[in-house]
Amino acid sequence: MTKLSILKIVESTSVDGPGLRTSIYSAGCMNMCPGCHNPQSWDIESGRLTEIDDIMAKIVDEDFCNVTFSGGDPMMQAEGFAELADRIHAETKKDIWCYTGYRYEEIIADERKMRLMRAVDVIVDGRFVRSLRDESLLFRGSSNQRIIDVQRTLREGRVVEFPVERGVEVAI
Repeated sequence: MTKLSILKIVESTSVDGPGLRTSIYSAGCMNMCPGCHNPQSWDIESGRLTEIDDIMAKIVDEDFCNVTFSGGDPMMQAEGFAELADRIHAETKKDIWCYTGYRYEEIIADERKMRLMRAVDVIVDGRFVRSLRDESLLFRGSSNQRIIDVQRTLREGRVVEFPVERGVEVAI
């Protein structure tokens, strides 16, 4: 059984993607972006080792909430988060968003990271850049970050951004 280093799990949140979501905040991030809103997440040791079964219990319990992987950076624990994503899709109808400081172009060059990306529906990619911070953006902190429809991107062989609009509920 796989364990993940988790900082916290927040149920019924509306800030990490559209609608209500269960957000799983991973420990560990090598990007260490200046101005990061969660620098306590950088050290993977700051998290608590948590069984995937225990995480799944919280996800299943919140039957009306979709799921977001955030952090830290879930790509630091790509294999475990891919396993969790596979279970979520096998056992529920929930969509999965994943935040990462890596760009799509970096992820496709790394099979470990690709396994996780293939297992999620939407990825918010790119490091937070303080000089590009824009509080008017939905679901991201700086204008260099993209919200990517992963499955459509993989089918079409080009980056396809996921449409989000203020005040509009989006469905996958």
